[in-house]
Amino acid sequence: MTQPSFSLTTTTPGSLGLSGALTFATAAGALETTRAELDRSGQTTLDLGGVTHADSAGLATLLALLAHARTQGKTLTVTRTPEGLRALARVSGVENLL
Repeated sequence: MTQPSFSLTTTTPGSLGLSGALTFATAAGALETTRAELDRSGQTTLDLGGVTHADSAGLATLLALLAHARTQGKTLTVTRTPEGLRALARVSGVENLL
């Protein structure tokens, strides 16, 4: 069985694209990699259009990234959130944070 993969790309100026699985298997690496890239590049938008699968760990990763941006005095915008992730956020009562 293959491990789920996660990757980052710079989609447009100011935007960082997340793609692949954002799940328990990839969450720790995704958080570390994305946080470092956001700090390094100063991107202000997370484009989730390429996320193919997400679970509660993926949602927690996004919330941690948003919190990290706030501690840095930055505003981070999330775009193209997959419906499954949006539904999970809604059920968890955190949709307004995305």
